[in-house]
Amino acid sequence: MSTSQVVVHATPELVAATAAARLMVRLVDIQSTRRVASVVLTGGRTGIAVLEQLRRSPATDAVDWSRVEIFWGDERFLPPGDPERNDTQAYAALLDHVAVDPTRVHAMPAADDRWRDDPEGAAEAYAQTLSQLASPEDHGPVPRFDVCLLGVGEEGHTGSIFPASPAVYETERNVVAVHNSPKPPPTRITLTLPAIRRSAEVWLLTTGEAKAAVVAMALSGAGEVQLPAAGARGERRTLWLLDRTAASKLPRDLVPPLI
Repeated sequence: MSTSQVVVHATPELVAATAAARLMVRLVDIQSTRRVASVVLTGGRTGIAVLEQLRRSPATDAVDWSRVEIFWGDERFLPPGDPERNDTQAYAALLDHVAVDPTRVHAMPAADDRWRDDPEGAAEAYAQTLSQLASPEDHGPVPRFDVCLLGVGEEGHTGSIFPASPAVYETERNVVAVHNSPKPPPTRITLTLPAIRRSAEVWLLTTGEAKAAVVAMALSGAGEVQLPAAGARGERRTLWLLDRTAASKLPRDLVPPLI
């Protein structure tokens, strides 16, 4: 697994804008090799701001969006189209505005007539989707995601993996249902840490002074049970994209020059 790289920007807006620019370059580079790129999206304020920046960028058309496989790291288990769902927000921010191939957009199941009372079945269905999309070169039941975008919560959760929750102890399943989430809504679906760690690159995006303590702990060796974000690592690269306030409690030797 990779070691963590930290990049600090002055403001949350710059974090979102530079993350969008980085992602566009990464997707274009992958597509230049004639390969379909894959990205795991995240929700939350910063995650959706990145998608909005992608929509507004004059360089967005440099990406062939029809050749991008799109996944989600977690989802609120709510009815289809609910405004609180990550996929609903992602469509409004970006996906409705670019030429995605609908067959390459893999939303997590919603609490519809089929799955309403069965979040575990919905999680297993998404795990089967991942398994069907994994190639022999992936050497496992999950595609090797090119970039996995994640947020970080004030208590250290990432995706919908919360500290000391059953999901953080999962070592075999790649997707699980989450019950009694400390953040509403209480029922969610999430990739597990083993699935996240199948990513070539994991980018953790977080801003604000309220995140400073958990960022410092995660980057100073905290365990993943206490701080799940500490266990989110890419095979090739783990990138923390922070604003100045989120980085304010990092040890001096971990703080890079402000960009």
